[in-house]
Amino acid sequence: MKGFVPPDAETNVSQEHWAVIYMPGRNRQRYPANCVRLMGSEEEARAEGRPAQRLFPARVLGPSKSSEGQEVYYLVEWLAPQ
Repeated sequence: MKGFVPPDAETNVSQEHWAVIYMPGRNRQRYPANCVRLMGSEEEARAEGRPAQRLFPARVLGPSKSSEGQEVYYLVEWLAPQ
């Protein structure tokens, strides 16, 4: 995937997670940690998705540190809400 820092194979710092992302739109590839709510499963993320309230279910990779020192999550894929 272009544009993200690959996870370190020797640690579990950055992992894939199911999440709901709060954002005005879905045109970015990385999102600040304060906009990402991690979920326990794909079904839970889909159930919590509310596009009308700008809550989008997704699979993300992270957390990772940005060059500005913020924690960010990288988008792996958007999910369709239930």
